[in-house]
Amino acid sequence: MNRFRQFVRRSAMTLLFLAALTATFQSVSGVEAKTVLHSFPNVFSVGRPPVWELKERAKNSQHSPPRLEDHFDWSKYPSVEVIATGYTAGAESTGKTPDHPEYGITYSGVRVKRDLYSTIAADLSVFPIGTILFIPGYGFGVVADKGGAIKGNRIDLYYETVEDVYKYWGKRKVHVYVVQKGDGTLSEEELKRLNEDETMQVFRQQYLQSKS
Repeated sequence: MNRFRQFVRRSAMTLLFLAALTATFQSVSGVEAKTVLHSFPNVFSVGRPPVWELKERAKNSQHSPPRLEDHFDWSKYPSVEVIATGYTAGAESTGKTPDHPEYGITYSGVRVKRDLYSTIAADLSVFPIGTILFIPGYGFGVVADKGGAIKGNRIDLYYETVEDVYKYWGKRKVHVYVVQKGDGTLSEEELKRLNEDETMQVFRQQYLQSKS
């Protein structure tokens, strides 16, 4: 019982001391003690960003997804200046109509495709079939076709419609990056493997969403 009374007495004296100390601090500084206490970080959150910052990062990551142009160090790849135009599988570009048996079939034998890795046409003496280029503003292009007017440092970028050619590209002088030199061959399986690479799906989804 005596120990209990001593404990109560000490607790009461401690509370009185803290109250007096708080009153003295406020009278001298003019600042409330709770204001000072709130200015110190929570000891349990040391080394962790505050919740508002985590939310801000999440919001920014949703609105600003990574871009191919910024995600890789393209300077480590050989760069070539080319004149790039756009083309379609239609008669306006190939002279073939949808009822033609080879409509949409490239010189390599694969079907035209606009995807993360799209089929493009080039002068095969400069960029052999299977060459992978990165074209800023367009994405990856895999040389799958050739064209009578595509000579020297010229390339033709595949688009699904004439409207897309004029809306998204037109004609540009651009520096492209040679990611991989082709060996003269390209198959549907290779093109599919490139487009379905798991490590690249975040970029592919951006493209697919932009089409929908």
